Amino acid sequence: MLKLYYSRFSINARRVWVTLLEKNLEFEPILLKLDGDQFQPDFLKLNPFHHIPVLVDDDFSIFESLAILDYLEAKYPESTLMPTGAKDIAKLRTIELVTVNELPSPSIVLMKDMLDIEVEKQKIEQAKQTMATALQYFEDNLDDNYLCFIKEQITYADIVAGTAVDAIPTLGISLEPYPKVTKWLNNLQQRNSWQQTALTTEDLERAKPIMKAILQNK
Repeated sequence: MLKLYYSRFSINARRVWVTLLEKNLEFEPILLKLDGDQFQPDFLKLNPFHHIPVLVDDDFSIFESLAILDYLEAKYPESTLMPTGAKDIAKLRTIELVTVNELPSPSIVLMKDMLDIEVEKQKIEQAKQTMATALQYFEDNLDDNYLCFIKEQITYADIVAGTAVDAIPTLGISLEPYPKVTKWLNNLQQRNSWQQTALTTEDLERAKPIMKAILQNK
């Protein structure tokens, strides 16, 4: 059986978790507390960079969330989350890469500010501008029906971007200026996979001291 090493407040892990649920795959969830358990020798054998998520399939382990999604799609293509057209594939990959390349750095800055870790005011403003640019890009590229990025089919574009955008309001960024994004996210939040993996208020409160300890070293 597949094993997923994850944390409830990891966006990278959540996109894999949602994918497993959307594909109706059986897996064993293995929760990491990130209180030092990610540095244990057994876990470092799976990922020497001590990050989550990690997916283990028998004796084969994969880390880096986008690589995991590619693996799951290749091995379990029955419930596909990948379009077939060249333009659609290019659009999906662009949305994935915008999400993983543009959002993490400003998210860290804004999270530091939220957790009362000292951050330069200029960096906070730059982070907000980067967030606005990414959100406007998503707004401009959502399908006319507002439900998905590519036609009416949920794809990895929705899963990768959606799990990241879902966390943005917790950083003090309003989605109100982006009506398509808001409607799209509301639609995703109705899905069973989204509801099973959503953070509760209690989860967020428990996560704050852990995230503060991690971010103080960044």
